[in-house]
Amino acid sequence: MVYFLNEITQPSDVDFQLQLNNQTALDCQRVVRVVPQKRLVCKAVWQGKSVYAKLFLGADAAKYITRDVAGVKLLSDANIDTPSLLYQGGTSDKNSQVLLLEAIKSADTAEAIWLSLGQEARLALAKKLTAEVAKHHNANLLQTDLYLKNFLVTDKLIYTIDGDGIRQFRHLSDGQALQNLSVLWSKFDVLDVEKWQQNLVAVYSAARTTHSRAESTKLASMATQHRLKVASTYADKKVFRQCSDVNITASKRLFIAASSDANMNLPKNVAELEALIQPSNLLKNGNTCTVALAAIDNKKIVVKRYNIKSFWHGLSRAFRPSRAAASWANAHRLSILQIATAKPIALYEQRTFGLRSKAYFLAEYLDLLDVAEYFAQNQNKTKRAEAVKNIVTLFYKLYLLQISHGDMKATNIKMQDTQPVLIDLDSMRQHRKSNIGGHVRDLQRFMQNWQNDNALYNAFVKTFKVVYPDDSMLIKAGIATNKE
Repeated sequence: MVYFLNEITQPSDVDFQLQLNNQTALDCQRVVRVVPQKRLVCKAVWQGKSVYAKLFLGADAAKYITRDVAGVKLLSDANIDTPSLLYQGGTSDKNSQVLLLEAIKSADTAEAIWLSLGQEARLALAKKLTAEVAKHHNANLLQTDLYLKNFLVTDKLIYTIDGDGIRQFRHLSDGQALQNLSVLWSKFDVLDVEKWQQNLVAVYSAARTTHSRAESTKLASMATQHRLKVASTYADKKVFRQCSDVNITASKRLFIAASSDANMNLPKNVAELEALIQPSNLLKNGNTCTVALAAIDNKKIVVKRYNIKSFWHGLSRAFRPSRAAASWANAHRLSILQIATAKPIALYEQRTFGLRSKAYFLAEYLDLLDVAEYFAQNQNKTKRAEAVKNIVTLFYKLYLLQISHGDMKATNIKMQDTQPVLIDLDSMRQHRKSNIGGHVRDLQRFMQNWQNDNALYNAFVKTFKVVYPDDSMLIKAGIATNKE
């Protein structure tokens, strides 16, 4: 049985039974969270009750269950709502540790609920979560794993879950508390935090039992920095190694990173990759990049091959990440930052003695109009105005997130109804600090698309002035005044 538990890597419906030390049976019905070979969280039935079971595996199981129980007790002692602990112990085969927690009726994680809410309801939930974190701080507690999935929400209450992440301090400083609060804010969209920051600070300050010097602008900046740190760790490191989202296959001559949910028979070698690129399906055939529209298992995909033009070009590319790797990383970066892009499928890099050469990036095919085609074919004034606003808002969001795209021509922005979708990400950069220069160049390149359409050009300029808090960036880009 334990071998079977070690093999579970994704949430899924299950049907298995565990015998516990107290001679009762635990019937597991669904795995809802997984840390492979370390921990499973299952929706289960125990003694006729619906429960959530945490199953701890491996040599450190006793350590982790002890820490989790200690966190639950800290929350309970501080009168912070958390599901009741029903059982702590091992399985009869002594191969795993089990923690059983009350299943709260009509509750779902804040993460799941958030996705279903409109702006007004999201603000209301953000206020409740901010007040809940203030309760933690009043008790000198920190939730060190501060994700929306670690809160359960009902109509009346918010429950803090995952005792493993709870830490107690003798005295929690303002700096520690506000840094922790900024981590919560980083889970909200950056545009929302920009609008809500003063409101949320007022809620937090009112909920604290001690005076806390919270500055909304500073907190918003701290949230952005944490958000970018998480995105960078994920996109620049995690998706290049084996994890729940990515499967890695590496040999002396080929490195493959593939999305674990790709659900298709991906090429296993360079010959199979090359077979996907034919003269009849080419979208682009340049010196440095060849792009083809192919199909795997009847699913359309885009294959981008980054070519080596010469010996010297190959030498220059051998010691740095490939452009395919940049596309792979940036697609995941945009996804975690909640910016629409084509779903990444796989990365392939040819390597010789660790040196990179030709590389391939596979992504889903988006059968969508690009932004120029969209405006040429759509004459609905309401839709056009909505699209303009959404595109301008995307630019402002990229600015707040310190990201420059690097090639904002019309063909690199697709339109999903009135929502923009960014593609061609190999030049995109996440900047450590200010990205004013890169953002200005993005604005300038984008506005060049409308040089021959005065009405659309002016519509964008007008909307930029509304969305951006001041005109300084627009002045630098040369678009601060309407084109006559």
